[in-house]
Amino acid sequence: MKNIVVLVSGGGTNLQALLDAEHRGEIPNGKITCVISSKADAYALTRAQENGVKTRVLVRKDYPDIAAYSAAMVKALREEQADLIIYAGFMTILDEQVVNAFPYQMMNVHPALIPSFCGKGYYGLRVHEEVLKRGVKVTGATVHFVTAECDGGPIILQKAVEVREGDTPEILQRRVMEEAEWKLLPKAAQLFCDGKISVVNERTILHE
Repeated sequence: MKNIVVLVSGGGTNLQALLDAEHRGEIPNGKITCVISSKADAYALTRAQENGVKTRVLVRKDYPDIAAYSAAMVKALREEQADLIIYAGFMTILDEQVVNAFPYQMMNVHPALIPSFCGKGYYGLRVHEEVLKRGVKVTGATVHFVTAECDGGPIILQKAVEVREGDTPEILQRRVMEEAEWKLLPKAAQLFCDGKISVVNERTILHE
């Protein structure tokens, strides 16, 4: 059984999708054992507590710099014996200490089809605003391994979502969550915990 630690900063809708999938038996070889938040008032902590999951808070401003914060995160993840670390709306950039400590054990969901609309500055509603501004007809979500390059790690899963006339960034964000993010993240966790993902030459191979 793999220990899954989820990193959060906000409302925790992706965390909820993971919890629901676990309760449905869709991640049979993994268990969410801890939720770590970068904000003390994140509603994701309430979601975790309501599901009997241990919580921890590591507030960025409590540390002098990103290196000290990242070191504290590595220590916390090791204490929790994390096998898989999932970024679920975690809005703090960590440095290479964390990636080096947990190579190909950290995954993130991005609300676009990487390599489009990704990288530094592309997060939250900004992604959907840019999608609409550019006029693309299809967007989606990507689950990828976290590496030192922002949104640059090996892609695990992707799912396309239609962009419709009249969409606002908020409407599109919700559709991408419902149709892609909330489905991809539990599936990627399941594949990892089942030992069905390998990385060769910076590309993932899925062994379904």
